[in-house]
Amino acid sequence: MFWSHHTRSGLEWLRRIGGWYSVPMDVPISFLSDFGTDDEFVGVVHGVIARVAPSIRVLDITHGIARGDIHGGALALTRAVQFMPDGVFLAVVDPGVGTERLAIAARTPVGFFVGPDNGLLAPAVAMVGGADLIVSLTDERFRLPTQGATFDGRDVFGPAAAVLASGQAEITDLGPPVDPDSITPLLIPLSERAGNGAIRGAVLWVDTFGNIQMNISPDDLAEAGLSVGDDVLVSASMQEVRIAWRASYGSVDDGEAVIHVDSHGQMALAVRGGRADEDFPVRVGDPIVLGRPDGGNRINLEVVPAPTE
Repeated sequence: MFWSHHTRSGLEWLRRIGGWYSVPMDVPISFLSDFGTDDEFVGVVHGVIARVAPSIRVLDITHGIARGDIHGGALALTRAVQFMPDGVFLAVVDPGVGTERLAIAARTPVGFFVGPDNGLLAPAVAMVGGADLIVSLTDERFRLPTQGATFDGRDVFGPAAAVLASGQAEITDLGPPVDPDSITPLLIPLSERAGNGAIRGAVLWVDTFGNIQMNISPDDLAEAGLSVGDDVLVSASMQEVRIAWRASYGSVDDGEAVIHVDSHGQMALAVRGGRADEDFPVRVGDPIVLGRPDGGNRINLEVVPAPTE
């Protein structure tokens, strides 16, 4: 039986424990995971939150993070957090579920972050100003009773996020403080100057459209003497090509590569009407160098049409 009487009774007890409704806050929960949408996992976490705190709104950032991809989840959360309302940020990409890794909640200037201590929360917490308190989610009053330890999103993180969002508990009620120096970091590489005024960076992310985001900013290229309208020498994946820096995809012809500032303010490589990751078969973490071309002609990349049956 997937939903035992024992579990349901535990959840009712979780909702009704004395005094939790005394400090209503009703801030939203922004939810990110690698659960996907084929199974019931996302809906079940929504359901637990709704039963613990029926008035709380849950905003789904994404549940399409690759399974167990902590780095990808951390970057997605960091990109999204600046556009989300203050409140509770619930993130679950947790390949270490059931191990000794901690379940934590962190208090920050924009609200609370709830999730596993595996580096997933670290970059976003740092970006919003850091945490002045981190606790381990150990208090059994705020956990769903269960015989297994494979679904902490439902049993631990969801209830904790719900009581924080609704003001039914203070963060200090959820468990003991954790030494911030013991929290697992996740380091995002920084760009650096290379020879001949070039900027050496790395691939941060490849989105579903095949666009390649780098850890290189427009200011980095400005220091190299480049600006919108210039050609940029791109060295990546054993290739060196000259590509135009333009304001948008529409500034180049179909099938042509373009360097541009993406929606998150970072330099990105795209192909209008195609996929940059097919013309440049790079992976997250691979090196990439941008610089001023010393000469030569721009290389236009053509989209190869898919074969028809």
